Amino acid sequence: MRNCLKLVFALGVFIASSAGAIGARDMAAEAQIEAQLKQLNPELVAPFRDARVAMDANDYPTAVHLLRPVVEQLPQFEPALRRLGSCLAQTGQRTEGLKMVRAAAASGKNPANLITLAGVLGFPAEGKASDKELREAYAVIRECLRLTNGDEHDALIIATQLAFMLDDLPEARVLVQQLQAKAPGAMQTHLYSAYIAATDEKWITAEDEILAAEKSGLSHDSAQKFLDQGIHSHALTWRWIWGSAWAVVAWALGLAALFALGYGLSRVTLRQIERSDPTVPVETSERRLRRFYRWILNVAGLYYYISLPIVALLLVGVCVGLVYGFLVIGRIPIQLTIMLVIGVFATLWGMGKSLLLRVKASDPGRLLAREEAEGLWRLSEEVARDLDTRPINEIRITPGTDLCVYERGSWREKLDNRATRVLVVGAAVLRDFKIAAFRSVLAHEYGHFSNRDTAGGDVALRVRNDMIKFYYAMIEAGQNTRINVAFHFLRAYDFIFRRISHGASRLQEVLADRVAALHYGPAAFESGLRHVIRQSAEFDFVADREINAAIKVRQPIANLYGLTAADHPHVAQSYETAIARPTTDDDTHPGPLDRFRLIARVPEPTRAEESGCVWDLFKDPAAIAAEMMQVIEKNVAQHRSVG
Repeated sequence: MRNCLKLVFALGVFIASSAGAIGARDMAAEAQIEAQLKQLNPELVAPFRDARVAMDANDYPTAVHLLRPVVEQLPQFEPALRRLGSCLAQTGQRTEGLKMVRAAAASGKNPANLITLAGVLGFPAEGKASDKELREAYAVIRECLRLTNGDEHDALIIATQLAFMLDDLPEARVLVQQLQAKAPGAMQTHLYSAYIAATDEKWITAEDEILAAEKSGLSHDSAQKFLDQGIHSHALTWRWIWGSAWAVVAWALGLAALFALGYGLSRVTLRQIERSDPTVPVETSERRLRRFYRWILNVAGLYYYISLPIVALLLVGVCVGLVYGFLVIGRIPIQLTIMLVIGVFATLWGMGKSLLLRVKASDPGRLLAREEAEGLWRLSEEVARDLDTRPINEIRITPGTDLCVYERGSWREKLDNRATRVLVVGAAVLRDFKIAAFRSVLAHEYGHFSNRDTAGGDVALRVRNDMIKFYYAMIEAGQNTRINVAFHFLRAYDFIFRRISHGASRLQEVLADRVAALHYGPAAFESGLRHVIRQSAEFDFVADREINAAIKVRQPIANLYGLTAADHPHVAQSYETAIARPTTDDDTHPGPLDRFRLIARVPEPTRAEESGCVWDLFKDPAAIAAEMMQVIEKNVAQHRSVG
């Protein structure tokens, strides 16, 4: 870098040859000098003044012509003597000029004389000063600084320039620091600061300082010559590095903020639920909390997509950093390097595919026609009227223990309450399901509609689907490894997103429970939820047992809907475990006992006793069960052993 600096000086970025060439002339001091000259010889004031004007215009021959008579008549008048010597040096008469400047300095060791002497010694108009002359000039200017306690701006500038030319960088640093303190906005201060920064390989500072020097008066060509020595390219590289680093830091802080916000919201939600009045469907504070959850979910979803280019940058950066580290140590493991590069491309490909690949969603089960279950359709419409909300448009029957609702349509249709409302009913959950209990559970599902829980969430669902696609893409490519930055990001973001989305889901479930309890009583809802949990435990056990047996003996599966295992210890244990499950941050639904406790204070409504089971609402339950068994048999057939 020192060669670069010497080249810049050789190009003539800044040449200080006299006090007048360094800074603006002090006209107050000029007035004092002319007053002194007037006392000595009034007739010489005019040519002396004209000579000063010529000097300031760099017209040194004219200045010499005007100053000679002044010096001849007043040989001891120091201002005229040093100015004539300086102008003679600039016109090529350096020996004579240097003699006059020395005489002026010998006559009076003041800053002006010493600065001029140092300038003539160190900065010839033609050629280059010898090392001896440079050192003498440096000694002279150092003496000037001692006399002025370092307060002479022009002396500091010349001293700094000479220190650089003598390769005395430690002293140059000290002088530049003094310039920064005494004249922070001066062009020379920025110029020399740029040199120091370049020497220290602080490329960004060097570029900033040279551009500041250009704004303060340095020519564009001089500034560009400095930047072209590699300063700009190095600065640009480090700006990218630091910009990327700060972007990553800000991104990481954003992730931490999302996690903290999700954790805090979960705590706030729990407190809100505990102190809410269960006799009020939705309190004002709960409405605000729901709106805030929806907003933060959208932000978190958007943040995922913002994160992907940063993760890609990190991924490439880690790979490049490792390869650079191999180069530094002088040994490149070819196989590992190839694996790293392939891993980066495979991960980036999986990332892009997760965004571009669209998986077409399909509805579960099959449509249940109205004539197949007229009673069920009427019951669902009755619950909708009780809750003063729009009834479902479709009922879909599945083989399992499903019982849920969703809306199908565009986001605009959902927001405008025009989307298709779908009720999913699993055949396995319907056995012995009392109509009163089912109605209450159905009211819970309708509560999601009336609370508009299904109207939003498109962003959250899209993010969840894209994360899953990205996850499987990495698994397929074998990139779910410890050294893969993208894989760790996905794990971390999934954790954060679950904290936020599951907190919102728990709030929605509690409010939907409250809707059901307020309309049909807490006892009916508890009975319905217990039935769903019990049937899930029993059907899972029976199905697993019978399907495995059928596969083993290569026989058709028995009618799962006619089998019971309610008294089996495994089923009883599974049921009790599910009922007693505590509420955790990883749950989309609160634990059942917490749900029962939160609605326990809701008064029981006065309703007539109602008998009958949900299967009674179907025209031909046996036909539905047989059809669902065919679906199960078809799914299992591909796994059954063949002879």
